[in-house]
This record gives sequence, C-alpha cells and structure tokens, in this order.
Amino acid sequence: MNYFFNPGLATTALRPLLLALGCALWGSVLAADAAPDHGPAHATPAASSPAKAASQASPSTTAKKPPLESLPVASGNPMAEKIRAAMAGTVVASKRMTVTVEDKDAKPAATAAAHGAAPSHTASTTARALASQRYSQARAAAVAGHGSSADAHAGEAHWAYEGDTGPQAWGKLKPDFNLCAIGKRQSPINIEDGNTLRGPAEPVQFTYQPSNASVVNNGHTIQVDVQGENSITVRGSNYRLLQFHFHTPSEEQLNFKRFPMVAHLVHKNNEGQLAVVAVLLDEGASNPMIDKVWTYMPLDSGDRVRMPQGLLNVNELLPADQRYYQFMGSLTTPPCSEGVLWMVLKQPVTLSKAQYKLFTQLYPNNARPVQPINGRPVREAQ
Repeated sequence: MNYFFNPGLATTALRPLLLALGCALWGSVLAADAAPDHGPAHATPAASSPAKAASQASPSTTAKKPPLESLPVASGNPMAEKIRAAMAGTVVASKRMTVTVEDKDAKPAATAAAHGAAPSHTASTTARALASQRYSQARAAAVAGHGSSADAHAGEAHWAYEGDTGPQAWGKLKPDFNLCAIGKRQSPINIEDGNTLRGPAEPVQFTYQPSNASVVNNGHTIQVDVQGENSITVRGSNYRLLQFHFHTPSEEQLNFKRFPMVAHLVHKNNEGQLAVVAVLLDEGASNPMIDKVWTYMPLDSGDRVRMPQGLLNVNELLPADQRYYQFMGSLTTPPCSEGVLWMVLKQPVTLSKAQYKLFTQLYPNNARPVQPINGRPVREAQ
C-alpha cells in the first residue's frame, strides 16, 4: 500500500528513519561520485542494497555515516541535494514523498482510507439503507393516503378495479399487497342489522372548520387533501383529518343494499392509527359541498387543483344524525393494511343526478367488492 506524507511536516518519530535512509542514499551518491569513470568495461558492480553500496564507497564513509550537518549544501548532484533538503525539513509543503510498504495482510478498506476514500462496501451499504428508507416512506404514504397518487403511480405494481389487475388479483401483484388476498379483517363489508351489537356507544366528536384544500385526480378516484385543524375524537383518541375521497357505487352495504356513492374521510392519530368515517350518498337534492369539490375537479390523472382559501367546510358533508356502525377493518385499496377503525354513518346524505353523472363519467366503477366478516363484531350505536 502507498502512504503519502509531507516531509516538511514529518513527526519527530519519523526523522530517525529518514535520517538513516538519507545517509544510506547519500553514501551511495558519494561512492558514485568518487568512482573513476572507466566506461562500461570497468563499471563498478551494482550494489545489492543501499547498505552494501555505502560499504563500497570510501573508508571514511564506511567507518562513520555522515550526520546531517556534515552533508554538503551544494554537491552538484540533484538527488543528493533533494535528500538533504528532505532531511532538513526544508522541502516545500506542497511537495509529497511516497513510501511504499509491502503488506500482504493489509485490507482493501485500509488502503482506501489511507487515500481519503471510503471503502466501496460502505457506499453500497449506504445506498441500500437509503433505498430501504425511501421504500418505507412510500409505503407509509400509501397507507396514510388510502389510495394516494404516490401508490397509484409507483409504476411497479399498477392496480385497477377491473381486468387482469382488478380486485381479484391485488394480492398477487406485489408482496406488500398480500393482505388483500389472505387478510381476515378486510374492508368493505356488508352490515346486517340483525347481526350487530346494539346498545349505547360514545358519539363521534367532529371538530371541522373552514379550511384550505386541494383536489387531486389520483388515477383511482377524486381525492381532497385537507389542511388546517380538522379532527374527530373517539375511543379516547384524537384523529386528524388527512383527506377524503369518493367511491361509486358505495363500497359498504347495509342489509345487502349499496348506495350510489360513498365518501371516505380518512383520519390519523399521533400513534399512526387510522380511523375512516364513511358517509353514504343517496340520490336526491344537490349537495352544496360536492358542488364546491366538483367545481375544482382536475380532469387528468395526477393533476391537482387548489381550492380558494377557506372554501372547504367538511361539516357540510355530514348528516344531522351521526350515529354509526363501528368495526375493525382495513384499507379498501392496496396494500389493504388492517387495523383500521371504521365508522359508517347510518344516515345517508344526498347528491343530485347531475353531480353523480359528472363523477361517473370519470370513474364509473371504483368500488372494491365486499369482504368476508370472519366473525368480526359490528357495533351499532343506538
């Protein structure tokens, strides 16, 4: 391996080594200067080592190696002058001397470190860690977004609501989607009144206010990303509203009945747990809040349109009767993560035929089929 250092900055510990090396080389130089030049036929045999060359120089050189002070300042030999300058510490700081040491046991990483370069395996490890971090962030965004554009357009596993990449195939598209096929607490479900746990239940406390928002066409639905302090409180925890989006027909069924549309309001608490409020939409009078969202509906997949400041008020979407069905389920889009708290409001709100038609012209069917309950309890708040 090669070690580079500045002789002008050599430590005290290295000076004896440099002195010995310099004296040996200086002796060789003196021998070469003192030997008569008889041409090639009378050339002095090459010395096998600097020490041997020094012994062949002259009696005075062999008897005692010249100290630094005895070396001539100007000998006419450039090599000799460079050696003396190095030993005296007068070499210009920008110059470098290379000492090559043969070390069979040296590790490649040590060589790289000596040259100021990081070992190659360290760079690859860092790259893998960064890739893993980005993958985890992308997955977390998909879970929090519940069908967000980050997941929809990842490119490696595009999913759809029909065809070869429809709901029946979600679990096979990607390892992370496995729960879509084998999960036992999947959503949506059919809720039958006769099979629910009826009784008193805490009311959901809605704390919504006029807020800023942007409307996104994420390739699977129309989604509204909400800003500001909007939240619900239930089961002793506060969940902040992240976004809401729409499915047609409704993914949830009540007594085997589907509604024309449903809005899913996605919330998340400080522990990262998700709570989704489902608002059923039935045909009837025009819905003022739906009109606001549809006004700023982006037409192209991946497009986003900002709503005017403070225009959105999610309270306008809620029914007067806020009793609900409650159960534990999953996301209804890949990766179908479980552990999601669901609250399906029992009373639907209305939307007009024109509002329904406008959405279905973009997304005529974006609902996952109902999933087996597998013995899960469903609470019906009275």
